Amino acid sequence: MNPAAFSSTPFSLDEFIASHVTLRSESLFAADLAAHDAQLRAEIAGKSVLVIGGAGTIGSFFIRALLEYKPARLYVVDLSENGLTELTRDLRSTEGQFVPDDFRTYPISFGDPVFDRMMRAEGPFDIVAHFAAHKHVRSEKDRYSIEAMVENNVANSVHLLDLMLEFPPEHFFCVSTDKAANPANVMGASKKLMEEAVLAYAAEIPAVTARFANVAFSNGSLPAGFLERIAHGQPLTAPSDIRRYFVSPAESGQLCLLACITGAPADIFFPRLEEPKMLTFAAIADALLLELGYTPDPCATEDEARQKAADRDPADPSWPVYYFESDTSGEKSFEEFHTDDEVVDLTRFEALGVVTAVTSQDIAGIRRTVSELRDLFARPELPKEAIVSALSRLVPTFHHVETGKSLDSKM
Repeated sequence: MNPAAFSSTPFSLDEFIASHVTLRSESLFAADLAAHDAQLRAEIAGKSVLVIGGAGTIGSFFIRALLEYKPARLYVVDLSENGLTELTRDLRSTEGQFVPDDFRTYPISFGDPVFDRMMRAEGPFDIVAHFAAHKHVRSEKDRYSIEAMVENNVANSVHLLDLMLEFPPEHFFCVSTDKAANPANVMGASKKLMEEAVLAYAAEIPAVTARFANVAFSNGSLPAGFLERIAHGQPLTAPSDIRRYFVSPAESGQLCLLACITGAPADIFFPRLEEPKMLTFAAIADALLLELGYTPDPCATEDEARQKAADRDPADPSWPVYYFESDTSGEKSFEEFHTDDEVVDLTRFEALGVVTAVTSQDIAGIRRTVSELRDLFARPELPKEAIVSALSRLVPTFHHVETGKSLDSKM
């Protein structure tokens, strides 16, 4: 959503992110990209690449970062047909953008048999990067939403890793999340299990992963929702007590590219960010409104905010906002990229840390875990508490924060 469509104030989202969210004008990873430029060019130029989940924010910016190094073949898989269409239009419309002659997009699920057939006919690929995931804490309301999340984040990822054993790439990357470190929600626990799978399969294929900060204004994120709410004349709402680290969309793609190409098997990458640069979502909402020429108008309740938005005169510079203390399940008030008992290497990169992870799991153990989870979800009656209990046993660092409230009950 382009704010210029609903505000007379000149606005650049990239400039706003740099000035008000990441608080840096140069990429966090500029020095590391320069230091590894020769390796990136040698490992990517002329190679074949498969990107799964490539229509999302991180996947699409990974593609933009990758294309700087001129691969010969790029195939992109994503469930979002519209997202793939927009990715193609954007790449084709950008002045000076390199796009390989052999560029194809497929609106299919990487968990479906048609994906396997494509892999067997078109593979192997030199580089495989996997971004398809359930990423929202709100996607864990009940057994159905949790089953879909676990199937996608864990079972389908393990199936993909099994395919990689058949068609070994030179580089395999699978995105994780900061929420996998001491997970407090099912999404984080599912990603921790995915990490365990990556570590187990790294004994056979060059598999690496990365934990993430929030990607500013990524698809489906709360800040991206601010733009939608303003476009629809609706109030802004956000937690006032949740602080997060942020990287820009371009930085998210660069982080994954560096991890994918320069990482050693079983590495877990994360961005090195300073705590003073953590922001609340409420602070971003206020800054965005001020940048667009509006004045935040704090409201005491959701009802008050909705009513003020409905009654607002278009010429009124005030904009209703409702900020609250978080009370929904699975929310951590702080962000962490590694646990106290993990070994961290801060010497290899300027702006990246690496967890040199180990696991007690092997491939057979990971497959047993997937089988156990599928048996669990096959039960006719399955309360959320039973799923959380099973995941707590499979992921010892998982301590679920349950309040009985879901993000879907919020504006």
